[in-house]
This record gives sequence, structure tokens and C-alpha cells, in this order.
Amino acid sequence: MTGSGLPRVGVVSLTQGRRPAELEAGLASLLAQEGVELDIVCVGNGSGPGDVPSGVRTLELGDNVGIPAGRNRGADLVTGEYVFFLDDDASLPSTRFLVDAVAILESDRGIGLLQPRVMDAQGAANPRRWIPRLRKGDPRTSGDVFSVWEGATLLPRDVFDACDGWGEPYFYAHEGIELAWRVWAQGRRAHYEGGLVANHPAIDPTRHGEYYRLNARNRVWLAKRNLPWPLVPVYVASWTAVQLLRWGRTPSKLRPWFAGWAEGWRSRPGGRRSIGWVTVGRMTRAGRPPVI
Repeated sequence: MTGSGLPRVGVVSLTQGRRPAELEAGLASLLAQEGVELDIVCVGNGSGPGDVPSGVRTLELGDNVGIPAGRNRGADLVTGEYVFFLDDDASLPSTRFLVDAVAILESDRGIGLLQPRVMDAQGAANPRRWIPRLRKGDPRTSGDVFSVWEGATLLPRDVFDACDGWGEPYFYAHEGIELAWRVWAQGRRAHYEGGLVANHPAIDPTRHGEYYRLNARNRVWLAKRNLPWPLVPVYVASWTAVQLLRWGRTPSKLRPWFAGWAEGWRSRPGGRRSIGWVTVGRMTRAGRPPVI
């Protein structure tokens, strides 16, 4: 708590300067938050963030270091008992979003990461992938999860630091799964809160040309960096089977996917830190063994 008695939240907004209108809306929604004290930094990842309102600091990175590393550089600069990450095309529709999210964490110290329900503000159909669980169900239903949508996430600062932050080698994709796993490895839980809402446009991630390659490479890296060694081939095999079922008749998707798959096995991502068998057991008892 600060001297004012309000919880202090360090906030990182990451941008490449390509969405000035969306960034402006997201920062405005942060500055409108009530009941918290904020320390906000806007990170320009490979370019300047442009004009930002008073109350927001900036950090310009000369090169695009990737999404996880860009978030980490911002987190290095902010202070507070909590750290919140908001993408530059996301915003908070409620001025009480952060104070309500902090209240959830303070009421249940077992929660080490919180992701809200995500909605397209223009009424477009919300992608099912925004609900990070196998059985999607009603998006308003809360529960513990084993991966997160990274665009709006809140963690106690000590948990984030204990997890070594976002996994920088990934550059893009799957860093949210690793962070959730490492939260579980701290003896805490990643939690999806259906009663809190963040806005984000419903955009297909496959719009990125490198999506299929990075999706496969990072899936292999995720296993190599985090799982006990006997589970690494099991996890990768299960996801290979999933992709074959999804895209088996679409060579244009499978070719770059298998190129990334092979790259993942050939290369060393570094940063290995096994979650351990105890965490595997906790995750299994909670409903999601880390092999599927």
C-alpha cells in the first residue's frame, strides 16, 4: 500500500507505434482508474510510442525485442505491489477494473495471476481462444486456468519476479502459457475472472505471417524450458497430433508449422527451469496435466 492507503500498481503498455488511436484509448482507460495509485510506462518496441498523456512515462527501445522482452523492459521500470500488462489495442471499460482485480487477489492469496474476460467493444463475436481452458463453457464463469491471454494480466509483483518475468526467447506466442505454468510452480494459481472485462478487437492471430512457424517452434521450446524431461516428447507429440487433426488437409499451414517444429528441436531456447513433478501433480489434480 502507498502512503495514501491505496494499492500501487505498476502498469506496462507495449506498443510499436502502429495503433495511435487504440493506444490513446487504452492509456486513457488506465488514467481513469479509481481507487489505485498507478506507475505507468509506455514501451515503444522498436519505435517511439508517440505522444502520451501526462502521467505516463515512456521507454523507447531501438529494436523490436519481441513482445515478452518488451514487457519485461517496462516491468523493470515500474514499482508497486502489483504489476499489470495492457496491450496497446486493449482498454478497460470500467474505471474500477484495477481496484476490483486487486481486491480479488487480496481476498485469495492463492491466486498468483489474474486474466479478465475479454470482449470486443464493437460487438463482434469473441474468439473462444480468449477463454483459456479446454471446456470453454460460459465466458462469464470464473475458474483456475493453465494458460492466459496475455493482453491484460495482473500479478502480485513478487510472483512475477519469482517467475523470472515473461519468457523472452519466444518473441511472440506461448509466453502466456509459460508464465501461467511458472505461477503454478510458485504454489499459486492462474485464474480467469469472468466478472472482470477488458476490451480487445476480435482479430485473427494468423494475420501474422510468422504465426505458424513461431506457434510450432515455441510449443517445442515451452516443453524444453519447463517440463520434466520425460514429459517433453509426450507434450510435443500431443500437440503435433492436434495440429494434424486441425490442418491435415491444409499444406500451406502445415509446411511452416513443421518447419518451426524442427527448428524448436534443433535450437536451444535457454532459460530452462523445470516446473517439477510436484507442480505437475498439482496441475493434474486441478484438471489439466501439462501433457495436453
